[in-house]
Amino acid sequence: MEYLIMAGQLIMSLSILIVLHEMGHFFPARWFNTRVEKFYLFFDPGFSLFKYQKGETEYGIGWLPLGGYVKISGMIDESMDKEQMKQPPQPWEFRSKPAWQRLIIMLGGVTVNFILGFLLFGMVLFVWGKQYIPAENAKDGIYAEELGRELGLQTGDKILSVGDAPFEKFSDRVVLREIVINQASSIKVERNGQTIDLPVDQDDVDMLTKRENKDASLFIPRFPFVVNKVADDPESAAVKAGMEVGDSIVSLNGQPSRFYDEYANFSEANKGKAVTLGIVRDGKLIEKKLTLSENGKIGVYAMPVNYFFDLERQEYSFAEALPAGFTEGYNLLADQIKAFGGIFAGRIKASESLGGFGTIAGMFGGQWVWENFWRMTAVLSLILAFMNLLPIPALDGGYVMFLLYEVVSGRKPGDKFMEYATITGFVLVLGLLLYANGLEVINFVKSFF
Repeated sequence: MEYLIMAGQLIMSLSILIVLHEMGHFFPARWFNTRVEKFYLFFDPGFSLFKYQKGETEYGIGWLPLGGYVKISGMIDESMDKEQMKQPPQPWEFRSKPAWQRLIIMLGGVTVNFILGFLLFGMVLFVWGKQYIPAENAKDGIYAEELGRELGLQTGDKILSVGDAPFEKFSDRVVLREIVINQASSIKVERNGQTIDLPVDQDDVDMLTKRENKDASLFIPRFPFVVNKVADDPESAAVKAGMEVGDSIVSLNGQPSRFYDEYANFSEANKGKAVTLGIVRDGKLIEKKLTLSENGKIGVYAMPVNYFFDLERQEYSFAEALPAGFTEGYNLLADQIKAFGGIFAGRIKASESLGGFGTIAGMFGGQWVWENFWRMTAVLSLILAFMNLLPIPALDGGYVMFLLYEVVSGRKPGDKFMEYATITGFVLVLGLLLYANGLEVINFVKSFF
C-alpha cells in the first residue's frame, strides 16, 4: 500500500507540473497567433489513452509517463514532423515568428515552473510554518548512529558548527548538506567539556553519498526511555511484568540508565536473558523482572523523540512567507548547481547520486501528507525548470541557446541542423533517463542477494 501511495503522489505531482509547464508554452504561442496542434500530458507513441479535438488543437493523455509536450506548428520538436518542415513557412508557424516571440514561447515553460516552485515554497510556509528542534534544546547531545560514528561523532557529543555554519536547528541533514554541498572540512563538537574539531575529507563525502546511505541517519538527539504503548500480545514480557504506558526505565540490572540508546545496547547484549529493569511510575521507583525475547524485545514502544523536546514552529504571514519561500527555493537551486559542479569535478560520484523515478517517489513517503506533498512538488518544479534550462538540444534550454545565437548573430540555424541537433539531444536525455533508472533497478535487484 505504501508503494501505491508513493506512486500516486509522484504521478499527481508530475501531472500538475507537466500540464502547467506545457501551458507556459501553449499560451504565449496562442498570444502570438502561433498554431498549437497538440497539447499532451505524457507521450503518445502509437496511441493515446484519451484525446479530443477543440479548434485547431488536439488535447490528450498519452500512455508513456516520461513528460508531456505541445506540438507547435513549424517547430522541430518531439514529434520530429519532417514533412511539415519541407513545406514553405506559413504565417501561423513558429519558424515564421520573430526571434523575440519564439524566445518568449520557449521560455514560457521554465518561467511557469520557477514561479510555481517559489510560490509553493511560500504557501507551504504560510499554511504550515516551519517546525524544528533548536539545537540548544538537545541538552544531552546526540546519539551517534553507525554512519555518524564513521564521521568520528560519538554519543553525547554536542555539535557546535559544521564548517563555517553554526549548528542552530537540530537535524542531521544540516550536517550532510554542509559536508556534501558546501564542502565543509570539519565538524566542531563539545565532548566531555572540551571543544574538538573533527576533520572531514573526500572519503567521508564518498561514504555519505553512497546510494545505500542515502536515507541513513547520522544521529538523533538523546532521549529517555518512556513507554508510549504496550503490545497487545498477552505473552509478551512487558504484559506479564505489568508494565504500563508512562513507565520510565531508569536502571538496567541495577546500573543507572538515563537514555533510550543505553537500553537499546543493553537489550542487544542480553537477548533471551532474564533482566531487572528499574522503573519510575507516578514518582515511585519499582523493579520489574522479565526475560528478553530472542531478538531482545519485551513488547513495548518508546515515546517518539519529539515528545521530549520543546519544538519551535516559526509562523509566517502571507507577506513574510513569499520572500521566505523564494529564499528556500533559491537555496535549493544553489545546492543543485553545487551538486552538479561536484559531479563534474569528480568529488561526487554520479553513479551514487543520480536517482530515477523510484528514488523520487520514495521522497514523498508512504503516507499522504499534504505539507510534504506540496513541498516535494515545489522541489520538483524548480528542479524541472533548472534541468529544462540546460543547453541541451531537445530541452527548452537548447532551443533558447540557438535563439540567442540567432538574436546576437542575425543568422538562423538551418532546419537540417536543428533536426540533427534535436535528435542528438533526445539521445542524450533518453540515455540519462535510462542510466539513472537502470542504476535504480540494478541496486533494487542487488538488495535481494
